[in-house]
This record gives sequence, C-alpha cells and structure tokens, in this order.
Amino acid sequence: MIRSTFGGFTMAQQALNANQRAIDVAGQNLSNINTPGYTRQRLDLASISPVGASYSSSVFDCKVGQGVMMKGITQIRDPFLDIQYRNQITKVGTADATDEILSRIGEIFDETDSAAVREAFNDVISQLKNLATPQNAGESSMDRLVRSSFETLINAIHQKATALDDLEAEMIKKMEDSIIPNINSCLEQIKNLNEEIKNSQVLGNPALELQDTRNQLLDDLATYLPIKVTYKTDTSSGEKVDLLEVTFKDSAGATHTLISDTKAGKFSFDSTGGIPVSVEVTDALNPAAATDITNLIQNGVLKGNLDMLNKAEIFDGTDIKGIGYYRGMFDAFVNKMATVLNDLNGDPLFEKSDGSGAGQPFTASNIKISDGWMNGTVAIKKSDGTGGTDPSTAYANVQLMINALISDKQTFTIKDTGGADITIFQGTVQNCFDNIQDVQAIERKASSSILDNHLTVLNQIADSRDAVSGVNMDEEVMDLMRYHQSYNAASRLMTTLDEMLDKLINDTGVVGR
Repeated sequence: MIRSTFGGFTMAQQALNANQRAIDVAGQNLSNINTPGYTRQRLDLASISPVGASYSSSVFDCKVGQGVMMKGITQIRDPFLDIQYRNQITKVGTADATDEILSRIGEIFDETDSAAVREAFNDVISQLKNLATPQNAGESSMDRLVRSSFETLINAIHQKATALDDLEAEMIKKMEDSIIPNINSCLEQIKNLNEEIKNSQVLGNPALELQDTRNQLLDDLATYLPIKVTYKTDTSSGEKVDLLEVTFKDSAGATHTLISDTKAGKFSFDSTGGIPVSVEVTDALNPAAATDITNLIQNGVLKGNLDMLNKAEIFDGTDIKGIGYYRGMFDAFVNKMATVLNDLNGDPLFEKSDGSGAGQPFTASNIKISDGWMNGTVAIKKSDGTGGTDPSTAYANVQLMINALISDKQTFTIKDTGGADITIFQGTVQNCFDNIQDVQAIERKASSSILDNHLTVLNQIADSRDAVSGVNMDEEVMDLMRYHQSYNAASRLMTTLDEMLDKLINDTGVVGR
C-alpha cells in the first residue's frame, strides 16, 4: 500500500515546486547573461530524511525519504579566484598608471617627428662653427645669428619645462578630482550596500543582485590599492547575515580597516606643499586618527601615480624614475650648458629669469639670454686670450665652446643633503640630453612589458573566474531541458499516485457486489 497521510503526494508536490524554482533560476541566469558583474545563481537542493522511529514502527518496515527540500538560492563563486583576481588587478593598476605617465613623458622628450631641443641644439653648433671660420671675421651679424639660435633653443627648453609642469599639475588634479574621490566613493557605496544586504538577509532575502554590485565595487577598489576582503556570518537575528570587512596592509606591516560592516574609512590628498604630495587614510574603526601612507602603498593605481609624482631616483635616493627624475636631468643638461659657456666667455651669455643667486643652478624654467648679450654690450669672445697672430687661435675660444658642448666629457653632479657631490651623469652636454630620451624609452619599454605580462595573467584568472561564475548559455539550456523533464516526471508521479488511490478506493473489494 502507499504511505499514509498521502506522503507520496507531498513528495510529488515538492518535486514540482523544486523543478519550477530551478527553471526560474535558469531563466534568471539566461536573462542576465550579458549583465556586467552578474554571478551565476544556483538552486541548492537537499533530500529530506525519513521520519525517525515510532511505537508503530516495524523491523520489517523499509523507510524511504520524504522528498526534496529547497535550501536556498546561492551564487556560484570561487573565493580563491576572487582573491587572485584582486591581487593581480592591483599589480595591473600599478603598471598601467606608470606606463601611462611614462608615455606622457615620452611625448614631451621624443623628438622623432618634431623639431625641438635636439634640432635647435644642432643649429647652435652649426652657427658656432660658422662664427669660428676666418671668412666671418669681424662680422657682428654672425654673433647675432648665434644668439638667435640660442633663443630658439631656450624657447624649446622652456616649452618642455612647461610641458613637464603641466603634466605634474594634471596628475595632481587627477589625484584630487578623480582617484581619491573614486576610492572614497567605492568605500561609501560598499558601506551602504552592506546595510542594504543586511536588511534584506534579515528578512530572508539573499540579496544576490546587491552582492553582485558589491563585488564589482570591490574589484574596482582593488585597482587602486591591495585589499583583503573577509566575510563573517552573524546569526543573532535568527537569519544568516553576512558581515563584510575590507582591510589594507601597508609595507610597514600595519593593517588599516577600510570597511567594517557599516563603517567606512576615508582617504585624503594634500598637495598644498607642492611635491611631494601626500595621502592619508582614516581607519573605519578609528575615524579620529589619520595615517600618512604616501610611501607605504605596495601596489595599485594610487602607488603608480604617487611614485611618478613624488620620486626622482638618484635625485632623492629612491628607486623610481618619476617626473622629478626627468626634470632633474633636463635641468642638469641646461645648467651644464649655461655654466660651461658662461665660464668660457667670461661675460655671462645666460642669466636666471627668477633672480636666484649666483650659487643657484640654472634650470630649464629660469634660463634666459643675458641682458648684456641681448643689448649688444656682451658678445661671444672668439679668442682664447693667448694673443699672437696665428689665425688658428683667433677663434680658439669658439672652438672650445663647441668642444665643450659636443666632444668634451663633462661630469654632471648634484649636492646631497650633506653637501657632498653626487655624480648623475658623465658624458658630453649633447649626450646628456640624448640620455634623457634613451632612459625614457628604456623605462617605457620595461613598463609596457610588465603591464602586458600582468594583463596576460589577469585575463587568465578572469577567464577561470568567468568559467565558474559566468553564465554559460549551453549549460543553462541543458538545465532547462533537465528540469523540464524532471517536472514532467514529478507530474507523472502525482498522476500515478492518483490512479493508485482511485484503484484502491473505487475498485478494490467490489467483486460480487
């Protein structure tokens, strides 16, 4: 006989409900197959155990389960792949920020398709050589041509100095108006989503779509700095509620809590003192205290931008060739050129436009033609002062200037904090400018290679994550067919039970009536 209390009908009803809900889930997945950030959902099922022993139980009774139970709808995610993805996207953020800024620096110093400092420098050498020829003896116009050539060179130098300043100002504005606000926006949105998800889960709603949005924001946050995401479960409300914590560990080993459930930290940016700029973070658990993390970020877009803004390698004892390095090398090139020519000429050919003292170096921003040379009271001294009538020495000083610029090996130095000289380059003045271009090209090539490698790894991890969490149309269609067949089978089970009851009630024991 069939089981009492119509247990078989309940089993069939549960099967119908479970398969109907599974079809609904498959439909939800298919509907969101192109939705960014959507995570594939799954109906979790469990079999219901048979009832326990009772006084009416018999040793000859064979117990069978009581059907299927829907435990809930969950997302198909691999936490390990999430961790891998966020760790890798942080590295991509560093490389991408560095590569972008190096590209901008390259646009300033690359003169492959433009006429600027290198061409103007070559014209200066050409005019100096013309000045040194005997046929131009006594021609004041030749001195004016040399001066005009130097004016063109200095204008080109000023343009590059301005371009570097503009790039620096643009990066600072980007930090103030985009990067830091985006980080704080991510933290605020995640905090608000935590509150919404908790409220939904308390009412028994898993809030899976809200979790998708939160996961996207966590991925976005991971591009800026390395984060660790931790989930805890709170059952004090009678329902399982997820509690989210996001932390950031700096290079000194200190841990900063960015998000703790419905509390969020905040980042701040300060550029009032110029370079170096600084970034501080306020801990979510201690909002009264702010910590300077400018030099403590290990990876991410934030680190890449801060390094390129603040660091200058040999000029500040760091290991990053940021904007300051290229400005420093460019200033060293300008200072050596102006100093050497002024020393050889005696009367200054170049002055500083900012009024800085004699002990201060020339820079790409402050160099200018001296007032004396501009008004004609100063000219290039052609003779080296040895006297005599030998024509070969009449323009020896001009030749010394030419040699000082293109053939004599110079030592380029800066002062460290203790006043000692540090050599930053050895070679000709001409080589110094060429070296700036060469170093930039090498650094850009290295950063592009690193970025490509990180992107390759990131794409592999993303593919693995999509294989787990993404919606596959073929699989969903197969699930629809499978659940449809199961639904039909459960319907057939209910029909069979109905026929059995009909036979039992209406046809059993009626023979001979």
